[in-house]
Amino acid sequence: MTSSKQLNKISKFLSFVLRHKPEAIGLELDPNGWANINDLISKANTSDEQINLDRNLIQEVVETSDKKRFVISGNGQNIRANQGHSINVDLQLEPVTPPEFLYHGTATRFLDRILKEGLKPQQRQYVHLSTDIETASVVGQRYGKPVVLKIKSLLMHEQGFTFYLSDNGVWLTTQVPRDYLER
Repeated sequence: MTSSKQLNKISKFLSFVLRHKPEAIGLELDPNGWANINDLISKANTSDEQINLDRNLIQEVVETSDKKRFVISGNGQNIRANQGHSINVDLQLEPVTPPEFLYHGTATRFLDRILKEGLKPQQRQYVHLSTDIETASVVGQRYGKPVVLKIKSLLMHEQGFTFYLSDNGVWLTTQVPRDYLER
């Protein structure tokens, strides 16, 4: 079994190349964000990142990740990130009716701007939302002192906003205008 430190390092590397910068190792993603696993291994192992990947390590990261950030294709040949891309990919998600409320965790230092401008995806394709306060709070802690915002998601949906549910349970939408936010 691989150490949690090594798995974490590999997970961060996979996030970097599958969500943000595949070109950093010369990797190409298809329009839906899929990378060929053999290409990924070959390019990672010859990159300057000093990552020593193999299929077993990739499989272990996918299976043990509590956030389920990655998925391997049904034929076992490809891998992609479930969400969180800063590059344009089509995850082929179908619109879904959200629950009445969803939650977004952020740091208090961003609160004034968010309450003024609403939630925007920043460098990512979508705004990420959670179904529960606890998860949103954990997300917010990554950026500083956390605050959780309550999103009137069903009302947004009824007023024409589209929501998607990623394979790992993260709710996605392109923006949340301030009128749909509550502290």
